[in-house]
Amino acid sequence: MRAPLRRRRVVLAETPTTPYHLESQKGSRHMDRPPRKRGGKASRRGISKQFDCILVARDRNRQTCDFVTGRGPVSASQLAQHLRPVLAPDVLLVTDAARSYRAFAQRAGITHETVNVKAGIRARGAIHIQNVNGWHSRFKTWLRRFNGVASRYLANYAGWQRVLDAAVLPTPRQWLGVAVKNLADESGTLRQKNGQQNG
Repeated sequence: MRAPLRRRRVVLAETPTTPYHLESQKGSRHMDRPPRKRGGKASRRGISKQFDCILVARDRNRQTCDFVTGRGPVSASQLAQHLRPVLAPDVLLVTDAARSYRAFAQRAGITHETVNVKAGIRARGAIHIQNVNGWHSRFKTWLRRFNGVASRYLANYAGWQRVLDAAVLPTPRQWLGVAVKNLADESGTLRQKNGQQNG
């Protein structure tokens, strides 16, 4: 479980191009669509079910939470599911102008400010989403070296990027310690799920 963002000012963004990554079934033996050619593109314009959404919440101290919410545009119910547990009640939520954020903020009783990126407004004084946009830009640049990432592993890569971005693990020994701990945590979660299904 991620620690809640305790700062009063949290930055959250969803822009039309940045947090969406073309869905990939790389390495899958059973694809549910015809394979794309190298450097493939979505068959439809805009944000569709062909894109995986990465939702990022980040405060001004660079404390970051990220979530892979699924395919297509993020909904108010997905925002409530992922963000409600990590946002403090007195937070100022700054987002782009997507309607789902407004609906989520009203239902959750959270103070909300928007920045209309589509209209070319990048900031209104201290109200901006540049921290999150910067995170997404670094994430997309970093992902290019892998020549495509399977959608099922996207959350792992986002976690990797979070650790790189924080620059808190300078030695290989520390990296291995985190990797082993995460692997043990995932194994325990899988065992729990399997026990619940069998029981």
